[in-house]
Amino acid sequence: MAKIAVLERKCTGCGLCAANCPFGAIDMPNGKPELNAACKVCGICVKTCPEKAIIKLETKQDSVDKSQWKDILVFAEVSGGRLHPVSLELIGKARELGTPIGFKVKAVLVGKDVQPFAEELRHYGVSEIAVYDDPELSYFRADAYAACVEDYIQAARPSVVLVGATSLGRSLAPRLATRFHTGLTADCTTLELRENTDLVQIRPAFGGNIMAQIITTRTRPQFATVRYKVMNTPVRDDAATGEIAQKKIPKAVFDSKVSCVSVTPIPPKKSISDAEILVVGGRGLQKEADLEMVKELARLLGGDWAVSRPLVEKGWATNDRQIGLSGRTVRPRLIITCGVSGAIQFTACMNGSDHIVSINTDPDAPIFQVAHVAIVGDLYEIVPALIQKLKEAQP
Repeated sequence: MAKIAVLERKCTGCGLCAANCPFGAIDMPNGKPELNAACKVCGICVKTCPEKAIIKLETKQDSVDKSQWKDILVFAEVSGGRLHPVSLELIGKARELGTPIGFKVKAVLVGKDVQPFAEELRHYGVSEIAVYDDPELSYFRADAYAACVEDYIQAARPSVVLVGATSLGRSLAPRLATRFHTGLTADCTTLELRENTDLVQIRPAFGGNIMAQIITTRTRPQFATVRYKVMNTPVRDDAATGEIAQKKIPKAVFDSKVSCVSVTPIPPKKSISDAEILVVGGRGLQKEADLEMVKELARLLGGDWAVSRPLVEKGWATNDRQIGLSGRTVRPRLIITCGVSGAIQFTACMNGSDHIVSINTDPDAPIFQVAHVAIVGDLYEIVPALIQKLKEAQP
């Protein structure tokens, strides 16, 4: 871990460091620089200081004994009275990762009246399900939920902790990683586990221009969040295995300063993530009205429609129709892309689809690298022809 230090004996109070800090992280009380919480330790102030009065200190984290941290823990999210399906996907991935090196899969449930969900998890190959069940946990409070999961991590000492990249998970995971002074990789698209138990966490970075491989080598546990529909859901076993452990609620839950004033349920909304068939319009569409043929093709196939990011930026569709890192992740049985080039941030969120059909005039379009059927041609000729064929086939 690195930090910035100011050598007061050398500092002349010129203020260049504060003027050049892109984060506004340097205050100048009494004419001397002081770093505030906005500091990202980028080192620009070090390069800017003419007197060499600002230095960057590097400290090395002591390595933990990895042999003391075993197994994989999945946070099984219950919200809206149901077990979020991403939890089952994570359990399936955890079993796949852990089996080669002998790691068991464990789960932790937090909430009110969550016992039935613990019973259901016994059908998915989980060795232990820790249950924190109390009326105080009837609604999500980040500090209270974090106290429960932290309590179990302290006892179970898992090497890896997987959390769904949901609204709840994105609030919970960073709090847990901070409490254990360890790393967290968000929105992973691929996970691999090495024989030395290091988790290789792969995700697009720098606007999707590279696929970053992130490894937490010195600390444990290793935290990662994964989006819904990225991993496969395991097959439910008829036999129920694994033990359910009822856990004592930590005192921190009752000491929480957060209280629920009111709850306003959001009406259920259809999501493209749940669609079995998708037709996607991309940058190749020339005008907004052309989306209508995308919608018509989707309707005739009995599916839904979606777009790539450029069409959202043009205002042709809303974000809930977008496939990509800043939109939704999908895994339909069939997806047809029309005029989509296939940037990494798009393909990473749909390449798990069962059948990918892509239409593009460019034979070298990146989308063809993931497509099962590549159609090189003009979408304005191909899509209307498909629509006509489907109409003719209707009784």
